[in-house]
Amino acid sequence: MLAGKKILLAVCGSIAAYKTAFFVRLLKKEGAEVKVIMTDSAKDFITPLTLATLSKNPVYSEYFDDKSGEWHNHVELGMWADLMLIAPLSANTLGKMANGICDNLLLATYLSAKCPVMVAPAMDLDMYQHPTTQENLKKLQSFGNEVIEARDGELASGLSGQGRMAEPEELLDIVKKKLANSEALKGKKVLITSGPTFESIDPVRFIGNHSSGKMGTALANAFKNAGANITMISGPADFFPQHGEVIKVQSANEMLAEGEKHHANADIVVFAAAVADYRPKEPAKEKIKKSEDNLHIELVKNPDIACTLGAKKKTQYHVGFALETNNESVNAREKLKKKNFDLIVLNSLNDQGAGFQQDTNKVTFFDKDNNEQKFELKSKAEVAEDIVKYVIKHL
Repeated sequence: MLAGKKILLAVCGSIAAYKTAFFVRLLKKEGAEVKVIMTDSAKDFITPLTLATLSKNPVYSEYFDDKSGEWHNHVELGMWADLMLIAPLSANTLGKMANGICDNLLLATYLSAKCPVMVAPAMDLDMYQHPTTQENLKKLQSFGNEVIEARDGELASGLSGQGRMAEPEELLDIVKKKLANSEALKGKKVLITSGPTFESIDPVRFIGNHSSGKMGTALANAFKNAGANITMISGPADFFPQHGEVIKVQSANEMLAEGEKHHANADIVVFAAAVADYRPKEPAKEKIKKSEDNLHIELVKNPDIACTLGAKKKTQYHVGFALETNNESVNAREKLKKKNFDLIVLNSLNDQGAGFQQDTNKVTFFDKDNNEQKFELKSKAEVAEDIVKYVIKHL
């Protein structure tokens, strides 16, 4: 199943590094080509000679060889791989990855990687549970990396709890599934709307909402990891994907205009933007001065982007979102039909941890065949993976 696949394994300083010998052997048995990068501290737990022998490739840890002057090109390594897996991932390297610090070959290669990146953390339970560690893991996920959570069990400290790296056999299964999905949408074009829209009142003020673009970015990353080509049309959000084309707009009319340009060439369209329903009829050309106790602004209805493009749908698969506060299921089903969606993703502001600015979401899927599927609270990266899997299955 992994025949011909190129796996770049990065090893950090952790007692779990001893497991990489077994993991490399399993990868080679499956026919994968394996290259290994090690941090200096990783060499205290397992020798480069062991991993070089098992992988049948040199092990890299420095930018160049002191004796021969041979340069180990981190850019080429990052472009060579079909998948980069950092296992074990130490708290130290995790912190550097989350904050863009680049002081060794492993980190330089990570920043150059064009392929999907997965990490398997390993550390003592108190370190793993520390707020900074959890925040750094969330940041990695927001960048589009996949986290293989540490497992429960006996730890090197003698304590028992979450902190063990997944076992080699489990890592192998995860890698197989990841690479099987990495080409599921190869050649497909995905158009995603994301973030809020800002509707000008005057040159200073606007009507907007609290959308951060986290969900749209998570979707872009998930579709990219499935092999798709991504075009995102985004309002003024806080988060954007690292890969793919990003077209930045301000207003609903601008988002619609860009959507109409790209819709015909798309195979899959995801309407994740929180588009303002109304805009000021005549935005003031100058800043409105405070004078009266009350200010009256006439609002007019914005175009419904999903409905407008839904009417033009031919072979495209359309995915929409419904953020509701009451009669959630009824409203979602009505939108599904009205806007010609193939799938609508319902999330409710009544659910704790769901909605704008959150790192998590709790959703329910409704599709055009009257199927309904509920999910528990998950990270937005995991929700995005669920949506992509659903689209692949039903496309």
